[in-house]
Amino acid sequence: MLDATLKKQLQAYLEKVVQPIELVAALDDSPKSREMDELLNEIAALSDKITVRQEANERTPSFAINRVGTDIGVRFAGIPLGHEFTSLVLALLHVGGHTIKLEQSVIDQIAALDGDYVFETYISLSCHNCPEVVQALNTMSVINPRIKVVTIDGGVFKKEVEDKQILAVPMMFLNGQHFGQGRTNVEEILSKIDVKGGERKAAELSQKDPFDVLIVGGGPAGAAAAIYAARKGIRTGVLADRFGGQVLDTLAIENFVSLKATDGPKFAVALEEHVKEYDVDIMNTQRASKLVGGKLIEVHTETGAVLKSKSVIIATGARWREINVPGEKEYKNHGVAYCPHCDGPLFKGKRVSVIGGGNSGVEAAIDLAGIVKEVTLIEYGNELRADAVLQRKLYSLPNVKVIKSAQTTEIHGDGKIVNGLSYKDRTTGELHKLELEGVFVQIGLVPNAEWLKGTIDLSAHGEIEVDARGHTSLPGVFAAGDVTTVPFKQIVIAVGEGAKASLAAFDHLIRLPVEEEEQKAA
Repeated sequence: MLDATLKKQLQAYLEKVVQPIELVAALDDSPKSREMDELLNEIAALSDKITVRQEANERTPSFAINRVGTDIGVRFAGIPLGHEFTSLVLALLHVGGHTIKLEQSVIDQIAALDGDYVFETYISLSCHNCPEVVQALNTMSVINPRIKVVTIDGGVFKKEVEDKQILAVPMMFLNGQHFGQGRTNVEEILSKIDVKGGERKAAELSQKDPFDVLIVGGGPAGAAAAIYAARKGIRTGVLADRFGGQVLDTLAIENFVSLKATDGPKFAVALEEHVKEYDVDIMNTQRASKLVGGKLIEVHTETGAVLKSKSVIIATGARWREINVPGEKEYKNHGVAYCPHCDGPLFKGKRVSVIGGGNSGVEAAIDLAGIVKEVTLIEYGNELRADAVLQRKLYSLPNVKVIKSAQTTEIHGDGKIVNGLSYKDRTTGELHKLELEGVFVQIGLVPNAEWLKGTIDLSAHGEIEVDARGHTSLPGVFAAGDVTTVPFKQIVIAVGEGAKASLAAFDHLIRLPVEEEEQKAA
């Protein structure tokens, strides 16, 4: 199954395995089982520390990666290739005793968890958000054997997916109960299952000395701001819900100058690695809830922490806009989706609709057309707003229908999953209903600035109002990126705006009166 080049690369990685491991397979006579058997034997042939044996399991085909003589191990139900091949390699290395790259405090917190946790994660091999969840849970399982994990390919175990009505991935279950969905890292999972750990973390954050610059948000704007501030030699902190921001949910990036092509997760990793080259205090899985102005500006978090800084740069970005019609919230992740790349494979052979005729909507329709039976794109305006090259591609597809001047009025379902959508013809006023199984919403972004209402000036669209230098209406507070009134929400623009806001914050700091500086330092 693996070509010669991939085998050579994998063999080099497997030299880092220091503990003997065994691949325990549950197989039957199906083609997938034969493929799995072939893959496992190919892997075992690349290292003298790896053996293969068979053992019955409730899920077939599946296999476990176990450390010999211990209860340390992880399980894959399905063949982890595609986006999950990296998850497979890391699982082999970590179960095999290779060093886990997490902060020691996080490792200690995982090891100290007192309880039995069984995680089941449903994924698709085309999902670019799934590997982070899979790798996070696998890592936690290796650190603490009381955490058991199995990764389940929804394309192989279709009956389970249908029985649990899973229409969005990654989807996590803990001890048989729904735990969460979407891209999630180790620290985010920990914060949900170790409440006391979150309280300890909040107390630790509140004890930190004041920053010179505190950046709220870890997307492209926040990362650029952090780098520019740190290079000035001033005390810099980054408070982020998740480092990388919305970029983590972006698949193809082909318009960032100097990079011909990359994808969002890779770009996000590169951002964080670049920031970590400098003396920056990164505080992840923390969401700001309140801003208080003053000589030392306070940023409060949802966990109760209070951080202080001489200046603050807000770069909290934006999130997918909802259409706010009946049925949307009720059927979210049960037929209503926002990520066609992640969830598209779950709608294979079905009829779906894409709402939105901009670049995101048209790109989504094009991607889905290769998977689903039929795509109906619904655009509110009289014409599509996507680039001409995308429109030409869209109209060339035989299983795509475009409806313009249409206002979505309701998403229908049977109480469990989506089964239809209603829209109004804005020209005639007539109501129409489509029978379908999925709705993908692609209508733009909402700025993450609700927590600032009443504190700084926001536009009618909820964006932070900034001047040409990134100043907000509150002295010492700056803003950058998609959360601001700066037009054109693009990664390259956010990076530039983050750098500009950081330079403006530094200029603000060096112009503070000496006596004020001394008071703030006291």
